[in-house]
Amino acid sequence: MFAKIHAVAQQVSQIVVGKDHQIRQALVCLLAGGHLLIEDVPGVGKTTLAHALAISLGLRFNRLQFTSDLLPADVVGISVFDREKSGFVFHPGPVFTQVLLADEINRATPKTQSALLEAMEERQVTAEGVTRDLPEPFFVIATQNPAHQVGTFALPESQLDRFLMCLSLGYPDATAERALLMGEDRRTLLKSLAPVMQAAELIEARQALKQIHTSSALVDYVQALAHASRQNGLFAEGMSPRAAIALLQAARAWAALEGRNHVVPEDVQAVLVPVAAHRLRPLKAHTGSTMGARDLVLQLMKSVAV
Repeated sequence: MFAKIHAVAQQVSQIVVGKDHQIRQALVCLLAGGHLLIEDVPGVGKTTLAHALAISLGLRFNRLQFTSDLLPADVVGISVFDREKSGFVFHPGPVFTQVLLADEINRATPKTQSALLEAMEERQVTAEGVTRDLPEPFFVIATQNPAHQVGTFALPESQLDRFLMCLSLGYPDATAERALLMGEDRRTLLKSLAPVMQAAELIEARQALKQIHTSSALVDYVQALAHASRQNGLFAEGMSPRAAIALLQAARAWAALEGRNHVVPEDVQAVLVPVAAHRLRPLKAHTGSTMGARDLVLQLMKSVAV
């Protein structure tokens, strides 16, 4: 089962070259049952990564471009009067899929952003008084450009907390960039991909994570990290219990991909930054400078004994 997930990673790495670690992190996020936020500048492969993952996992894929005039109904759907049926018929929005790419999510208004909250947390959509279940598995990959904030609306803390992990792809190295320049167009390569897994197999793999053993000492370590984030004065607010649960679940998925049936501290450390950094708001240093959240999370990790 997990060998197939490694095969998915290998296939996606042929499309998104030079980003093996980020592809692995994205698969861990999906395997752990969470949602993924990718923060980076345009043109580094965020959309390509989402599309390649959906195809390789055999999942239905929808892309929704978030803009300032997008309405909640454009996300969840709307009822339209049907003359033949003499009544209103609900037309599902793009959220009714298995992988939803919410492209440039911070360009939509908070009202439209909030249309995803119920879907991400409850795996259901309530529209016009009727609650409808979303397909399983359901996975949101959202992107945003953190460098240019003109005309954008920052995601509220409550929505950031719904993303299990936040990644940055970064620019490719010289070798990977040359492969992109000399190789075939990525959109053409996407059309040649075939599913490596099916949705039922992914659901089965998620269930198998429950068999990954977490010792009492390992849970103590996760608790120590959470408590330290609340008390060390680096952050305005520390990790919530939901963040600690997300950290433990992501560590289980990382251990599974490493081929182990138990979690070790190194698994927690491997996923700590992408799980915690976007949830923690740094306090301004006494000197007037501010360290990045990722650097502060690394500092937090070093301060907690294993």
